[in-house]
This record gives sequence, C-alpha cells and structure tokens, in this order.
Amino acid sequence: MTEKHLHIVCLDIPWPVDYGGVVDLFNKIKALHQQGVKIHLHCFTKGREPQGALNNYCETVNYYQRKSNSSSFSFGLPLIVNSRVNEALISNLQKDDHPVLLEGIHCTYYLHNGQLDGRKVIVRLHNAEFEYYRQLARQETDLFKKIYYLHESRLLKRYERSIAKKAVFAAVSQTDVELYRAVFGATDIHYLPVFIPYTSVTAKAGKGSFCLYHGNLSVNENEEAAIWLLKKVFNKVKLPFVIAGKDPSDKLQQMAHEFQHTCIVANPSEKEMQDMIAKAQVHVLPSLNNTGIKLKLLNALFNGRHCLVNKASAAGSGLEPVCHIAQDAVSFQQQIEALYLQPFTETEITQRKDLLESAYNNEVNAKVLMTFLW
Repeated sequence: MTEKHLHIVCLDIPWPVDYGGVVDLFNKIKALHQQGVKIHLHCFTKGREPQGALNNYCETVNYYQRKSNSSSFSFGLPLIVNSRVNEALISNLQKDDHPVLLEGIHCTYYLHNGQLDGRKVIVRLHNAEFEYYRQLARQETDLFKKIYYLHESRLLKRYERSIAKKAVFAAVSQTDVELYRAVFGATDIHYLPVFIPYTSVTAKAGKGSFCLYHGNLSVNENEEAAIWLLKKVFNKVKLPFVIAGKDPSDKLQQMAHEFQHTCIVANPSEKEMQDMIAKAQVHVLPSLNNTGIKLKLLNALFNGRHCLVNKASAAGSGLEPVCHIAQDAVSFQQQIEALYLQPFTETEITQRKDLLESAYNNEVNAKVLMTFLW
C-alpha cells in the first residue's frame, strides 16, 4: 500500500489542548495518525512554545512566527490571514505535491494567491468567519474594537467569496455549510463533525448540586454570556451558580461575587473542570453567535447532566434532540428551576449515546476526511 503523506497547516500550535480553538486540530492530527497518514505539520505561533509531543504524531513539524497585528493591518487582506503570510511556509509546501489541509480561513493565503493551484487542497472551516466577526461587532461596546470587527468582517466576506470555489471545504456545522452555499455559491462543501477527545458518554444519572457555565472567559462573547446570566437570570433564580474558566476579567469576578448564591472559579485545571462538569445538575450554556460548533456544549453533553441552551448555541449541530432550549431570560429562569429538581435519567444517557457516539466518532470521521484527500 502506498504511503499517504499530508501537509497540515495550523493557525496555532495545537498542543497543549488548553483552549477550544485547538481541540479539533489536535484530535484530527491524532485520528489521521492512527489511520497511518504521514503528517507534515506546519504551525503558526504567537507566544506558544514548540512542542515535542507533536513529534509522536507527525513525520515533520515546522514552526512559523506570526506577524504582529500592527504590521498585518491592511485594507485589502483580513488581519487573521495577512499575519500568517510566510515565504518559508510556501517554500516548504512546494517541495512535493502531497495534499494540503489548511486549518481555518486564517491559513489560506497561498490558496488565495494561486500558489497552490493544481494541488489537492482541503480547507477546514472552523467558522463562517465573516459572519462571526459581524456578530462580534454587534456585541462589542468598545467603539474602536467595534469598528475593527466590522472592517475585518467586510474584508473576510470579500476574501471568503474569492476562495469559496478554489478548494474542498469541510465545515464543523450544517449552518456554515448552508451559509457558504447561499452567500458564496460554494458547491464542494461538506459537513464534517468536529474531532473531540471524548469517545463515550460518561454523564451520570441522578442529581447534581449546582448550575454551571464554563468556557474561555477571556473571550469577549463568553464573558458577555456569563454577565447576561448573572444580570438577567440568576438575579431571580436563587440556586447555586458557578462560572468556571480561563482568565476571567476583574469585572466578571466582581459581578460573580455580588450574590451569595453565585461564584467564579478562575483557571481551573483540566481535572477540576471535568470534575465540576460531572457534578453539575444544569449546564447553562447560551451563545451570542450561531456560527461554528460549541465545544463546551459537546463536553457537557458527553460528561454532564441537563444542558440548557439557546437556539444559537445548538444551531446546525444536530444536538437539539439532547438539549433543552430556552430563548429569553424568563424561559431560562423557568427551565433552570424545573431542571434543578429533575433527576437525570438512564433513558437520557442512552439517547445521548445513540446520537453522540456515532456522529462524533473520530475514527469514522478521519476516514471520511481521507476520502476528500485521496
């Protein structure tokens, strides 16, 4: 059997897996390695250190420094793309004719400028980026940041249109597939579920003892969701509520301690986070945008009890049958109070196993990805 070699270009170093953006990247590398694919990894970095652990899964690993934001700002190219233009990268890619997997719109500059013409190229779409930035602008209160997000959204829309027919696209949600087809006329775009570290549902039947919101709290939209829950939901619902995650702002930490029944856990270890997820009774996970896939929701569905979300949180994921849906503060309040008293059942666990363990099977999904590449 001929050896299968593959270049993967990552927007960041995919190890350690300590934030949502690298979960799909690392678990995909691992799954393809297990299928015998010889991976030549190319990583952009801005502060993350080279990682020897990646050599366990890859034939070669190359690192490239991202350019600074100030030197990457442009009126022609989106900053997330322009900061990853690197001559050493294209030089390395052109040494052979192996297929290329570009992780995110961020890494597609050489597809855009034609230097990958004639190659088999797959773009992993982590988000409909132009729509994601538009929604960030809508939520932003800082005027300078709002203008920046709007500028980036306009550039991204033009840029994404220019490459939408130049490669095969593999999107993480059905919503993004439909958006690309409708807005850009993309035809070779497919839904490929996100690659995750969980292989089986470990959620326990019975009752937990608190409500939980978790996420990377340094991300603006996650902070806004947590603040909304404190101000609009748990101001009325007097049940124990924990916010947990990475790098919360002083403002959020202060707000979380204003009520006696709410608190915040800053920078928990992975073990502590998974322990909280297992022990919570209700995972309250509203989202302020409907692009991409919510990894925190998948974590809660595999490893936790009741999950209460809004429509944006589950959009295009196919996860609606195993979630409880609320749309406004009052319906969140009502459902939290009902679910807090309701034991999580073996029937619900079986329903999750049937849905999640088939759809989010890394081995099956790696084989599907390989059919796009070879």
